[in-house]
Amino acid sequence: MLNIHNLSISFQGEYLFEDITFKLGNGDRVGLIGKNGAGKSTMLKILSKELEPDSGQIAGDKDMKIGFLKQDIDFVLGRTVLEESYQAFVEIKALESQMEIINTQLATRTDYESEGYNQIMIDLNEAQHQYEILGGYNYQGETEKILQGLGFKREDFDKLTDTFSGGWRMRIELAKLLLQNNDVLLLDEPTNHLDIESIIWLEGFLRNYAGAVAIVSHDKMFLDNVTNRTIEISLGRIYDYPKPYTKYLVLREELRTQQLASQKNQQKQIEQTEKLIEKFRAKASKATMAQSLIKKLDKIDRIEVDEDDNSVMTLNFPVSITPGKIVVETNAISKNYGEKQVLTNIDLLIERNAKTAFVGQNGQGKSTLAKILVGDIQHDGSLKLGHNVQIGYFAQNQAEYLDGSKTVLDTMIDAANETNRSKVRDILGSFLFRGSEAEKYVRVLSGGERNRLALAKLMLQPFNVLIMDEPTNHLDIKSKNVLKEALQRFEGTLILVSHDRDFLQGLTSTVYEFKDEKLTKYLGDIDYYLDKRQVDNLREVEKRTVKKEAPKEKNKQSYEDQKKEKSLNNKLSNTESKINQLEKEIKEIDVELATNYDETVAKPNFFENYQAKKDKLEKLMGNWEEITLQLEDYS
Repeated sequence: MLNIHNLSISFQGEYLFEDITFKLGNGDRVGLIGKNGAGKSTMLKILSKELEPDSGQIAGDKDMKIGFLKQDIDFVLGRTVLEESYQAFVEIKALESQMEIINTQLATRTDYESEGYNQIMIDLNEAQHQYEILGGYNYQGETEKILQGLGFKREDFDKLTDTFSGGWRMRIELAKLLLQNNDVLLLDEPTNHLDIESIIWLEGFLRNYAGAVAIVSHDKMFLDNVTNRTIEISLGRIYDYPKPYTKYLVLREELRTQQLASQKNQQKQIEQTEKLIEKFRAKASKATMAQSLIKKLDKIDRIEVDEDDNSVMTLNFPVSITPGKIVVETNAISKNYGEKQVLTNIDLLIERNAKTAFVGQNGQGKSTLAKILVGDIQHDGSLKLGHNVQIGYFAQNQAEYLDGSKTVLDTMIDAANETNRSKVRDILGSFLFRGSEAEKYVRVLSGGERNRLALAKLMLQPFNVLIMDEPTNHLDIKSKNVLKEALQRFEGTLILVSHDRDFLQGLTSTVYEFKDEKLTKYLGDIDYYLDKRQVDNLREVEKRTVKKEAPKEKNKQSYEDQKKEKSLNNKLSNTESKINQLEKEIKEIDVELATNYDETVAKPNFFENYQAKKDKLEKLMGNWEEITLQLEDYS
């Protein structure tokens, strides 16, 4: 389907990757992995033809369609969620506009017998036929199904995209890609802004996807659940194995172990041969044998061991000053966004040096409480910070606050003060921004590199309480481990918002679960919490926290309710029967128009009757939807 041959690209004279060759075919679900800055997002941009490589070729089928989900999304303002989602159907929307123009002409013209009128009817018939082939009568329902799968509610459909956060806009863009029936899907960090229900839904969708998928992600569980192949970019080369991420790591390590053993054995043989050569050289009678051994040595194909990029950032979080015993105390904290109540009467006490995790489904108030604690948003109830408390805060979208027009170095210098400005380059170096890397503009950094820069910037302020909201987003596996080790060494107070069990293990000693506007406290680490909840992982917990109304029991319905439900069911059945009959009649007329146009349109009041049937059908469809919604109250 997609052939990549001898692909190379360089930046500032250094190759990001060189002479890379691989193929993507139907059914391939590839996890594209590597450290931050290795070239994963660049590879996706090249495959999408958004970026030209320095050399190499990409060949694919002539009519192949490629969908690309980028980390940075531009939206046209003023569209609703549905309107923006419908942009996925370019051909269908064009046909709708065409049919609207034709129908306007039919409504205003009276020259029924003219050649021009006849041509308009032919054009309408062709447009309707093409519209049906493209799924024009189904795309709206399909759009709503995809949007709901990604977490949107029906009441969100008519809201402007301007009112949604970047994460929710990303979901709209993802919905558009999933609706386009692309042959190849390129997804750059698709799970970063999805809650657990949406991640599970997306996993199921991608597992059944017929085309090729290439995914850049640092979510190990997502990669293991979706992919059947892993391509790692490391030090300009790729390592390609037909296994998901975790199994790939095992194979990769086995290969390196075999290479090392083979290289060691070969080196012994080479050393023995070299000793013989030196021994035989000293004797004239053995000179010919020495030359023979030299030729043999030259022909040996030296075994190389795959290089491993072990460069990692150096990270330590120093405590500024010692705070009082009570660090944070809240009383009856409540917060709502419009009609949506998120937190109700929250009492929380955090003591000095406590290590605390906030867990639960997205939308349950974890980030909201974190923002309240740092004074970012207003709330009801009281918040009191202890003596000498200095808070360092890493927001979930921290990297979005960086100015893309500044260089990495300028970003740090502008955030520094007189006492630490001289240390800026040392701090950047410890976060792998060395030499020319510090001169890069922020806008060209990968998501992981931006997160590293945001962490480096955090080091310029004094703190003894550290609140981090999803700090591992965009970070590669090695950087996650470095961050975790630094937090384990941190001697201050830590509050972590995360859904990553691997990351949380060994980091916290208290867990607060957010559910139904309340907090539940568990005095133990994340494994203790999961054991108490009798689940294996956070995904299952977050899945179970979905608040669902208990279905009404039929036998507890009042007699009046039963009568109303029965009446509605009868109405629904009657309406469906009328809809089926009208659809059948309209289809028969369409067939007559296509096969015997002149005689059909010659019938008295043909167009008035034809339009009346369509209007009646549209009204019945509206009635059907209204009755169905009413019935949901009784189901």
